[in-house]
Amino acid sequence: MRLALVGMPGCGKSTVGRHLARQLGLRFVDSDSEIERRIGMPIKAFFAAHGEEAFRQVEQEVVDELSAHDGVVLATGGGAVLRPSNRDALHSRMHVFYLRSSPEELHRRLRHDTHRPLLQVADPLRRLRELYRERDPLYRRTAHFVVESARPSVPGLIGMVLMQLELAGLVPADRVPATIGHD
Repeated sequence: MRLALVGMPGCGKSTVGRHLARQLGLRFVDSDSEIERRIGMPIKAFFAAHGEEAFRQVEQEVVDELSAHDGVVLATGGGAVLRPSNRDALHSRMHVFYLRSSPEELHRRLRHDTHRPLLQVADPLRRLRELYRERDPLYRRTAHFVVESARPSVPGLIGMVLMQLELAGLVPADRVPATIGHD
């Protein structure tokens, strides 16, 4: 099984992905962590030194490679869907979940974050709204499933993803705990 999580920065892709992988007995991979391992520096520093285009090229190589692995839950970076080749690789090779949150909810979660290069601006909420307008249609085009991630707890989100997988016939019912998602 190959699962991928897409969505805006701060929507919970890494947290949900880690727990989901554990629940399903799969390997968890965070594309941003893999990129940092390959480039040998934090993404923020790479962005500053080489720019967004160079970062997106490395990201494309990582997404192409990781989307071909079996037995993996892949948490992508928020901008991974910007390149058509990434959208195609994810959609054609993996079962993709879009963890959807509003810009306002994301701003509430990320208002003190200093690690996301695209949000280091004077008005982060305005920037989140711009990113959302640009990316929401791309996330929807890439995903097979959309899960609202604004209010539920992490166990609730995991439960919603597992239920979608069960409904799609991708995991047996005994892999979906009856208590998850009912909070």
